[in-house]
Amino acid sequence: MANNLEALETWAAVLLARLEPAARNKLARSIGQELRRSQQKRIVTQQNPDGSKFAPRKQRNLRGKQGRVRRKLAMFKKLRTASYLKVRGDSNAISVGFTGHIARIARIHQFGLKDRAERGAPDVRYNQRELLGFNNTDLDLIRDGLLVHLTRSDR
Repeated sequence: MANNLEALETWAAVLLARLEPAARNKLARSIGQELRRSQQKRIVTQQNPDGSKFAPRKQRNLRGKQGRVRRKLAMFKKLRTASYLKVRGDSNAISVGFTGHIARIARIHQFGLKDRAERGAPDVRYNQRELLGFNNTDLDLIRDGLLVHLTRSDR
């Protein structure tokens, strides 16, 4: 995947050099928003960038809750919203990532680190769930966005 990203970067650098800084900013914002939508869709389907499913939540047996219909809750419901998953783009770079306290939570799940669920609780190792990452579809999305923008601006 890294080779594909580097190849895309070298290919795009020649084309981007022709653009004015304002046009590059506009292109970065539009591609960044498309990448965010792609990441959001992947988080909704609970898939890692390689296509495998997220590790399921740990199930707890809660006594005294008999008779209730328990629905399976989706993980990272708030994390995938635009207020937490931010896009930054300028004439040199595009970044899609989490901000604030949510960034810490996302990092723990992204890399499968240890954390406490609440103050005073024991440390728990979380399963690795890659919230952000590139796949071939994302690389195609970047390439296609660049081509569409260049063909539109040449007219």
